[in-house]
Amino acid sequence: MRLVTISGLPGSGTSTLCKTLASAMGWTHFDTGQVFRQLAVEAGATLQEYGYSAEADPDIDRQLDARMIELARQETGGCVLEGRLMGWMAYRNHMSATKVWVKAEIETRVQRVSGRDGQSPEEAMAATRDREESERQRYAQHHDIDIGDLSIYDLVVASDEMGAEQLQTQVLTALGDPESNP
Repeated sequence: MRLVTISGLPGSGTSTLCKTLASAMGWTHFDTGQVFRQLAVEAGATLQEYGYSAEADPDIDRQLDARMIELARQETGGCVLEGRLMGWMAYRNHMSATKVWVKAEIETRVQRVSGRDGQSPEEAMAATRDREESERQRYAQHHDIDIGDLSIYDLVVASDEMGAEQLQTQVLTALGDPESNP
């Protein structure tokens, strides 16, 4: 099995990259956000209720991480795992994976988030900063992970001025795909 993890902060372009990569390779794409929504349904909670519960209960994050790892291990073909901590989860679970971090300047990310979520740039900036601080604290407390530590990643790509196809080419090169090396 081939496994790629794609991680990055909100608005960095991880979802777009995951969709194009999985499609191009014919691989399965598992999105942490979708699995989180599924767990909320299984718990009989709204997404917002479940999110608030996750802030106080580290077992919710651990359940999410375990579900993602289980899905990847059950996959018999290539697999793309999308989520902020998926690189770390693959690393900590000794899974053979190409771990990718997608980075972008906050201004780029806020522009993307505001367009996607229908917010003003000011609202998106405030929401992005609040979310990132909340997640930074949660990851440190619940997982003992410094989200700013990129040392475990095999590839760090900048999406500020690159489209999904260019990012995909970089990932395919890291995977050793001969078609990505003209």
